[in-house]
Amino acid sequence: MAKKIEIRWHGRGGMGVKTAALLLGEAFIDEGRYAQAFPEYGPERRGAPVVAFTRISDKEIKGHYGIRSPDVVVVLDPTLIESPRVKEGITEKTKIIVNTSLPPDEIKKKLKINCDIRTIDASGISERIFGKNFPNTPMLGALMKVVDLLPFDRFISSIEKRLKAKFKGDLIKKNIEAIKKAYEEVK
Repeated sequence: MAKKIEIRWHGRGGMGVKTAALLLGEAFIDEGRYAQAFPEYGPERRGAPVVAFTRISDKEIKGHYGIRSPDVVVVLDPTLIESPRVKEGITEKTKIIVNTSLPPDEIKKKLKINCDIRTIDASGISERIFGKNFPNTPMLGALMKVVDLLPFDRFISSIEKRLKAKFKGDLIKKNIEAIKKAYEEVK
């Protein structure tokens, strides 16, 4: 893993943007690394655009501010893809992961940006597994495949531990299944 990686998450209220950012950060804290995860929103409500951030580092993180030049951008709601905020700070080195059934080339054309773009139908995976659109955990699986952050089995163990603190039984199994499915299917 790089010494430091900065990830910016885009979605809408109720999609689990904040939760995904936090779960990722907590997984790295479990690994003995430094992490910071937080949302940026005001009086937004369900359905309004939401941004969250995750910073991971081998060294203490001293600043607490939004990420303007992300290493990775994760887009949970494909209707936001052409938003200026999503494109902010993207360079040729940025990796973008979009929740869509479209192939990466079509997203690249829409963005008009030359960088590594991956797609995953996280909403489709979520609908099949949960019966509802909760793309946040599938997007974590796609992220882990696209960016080699830590061994996948350790990531799964950490996420499972975190989910057990909040949920019971079948919901934990379904989230892990969704993460694994997205890890396998990301394009």
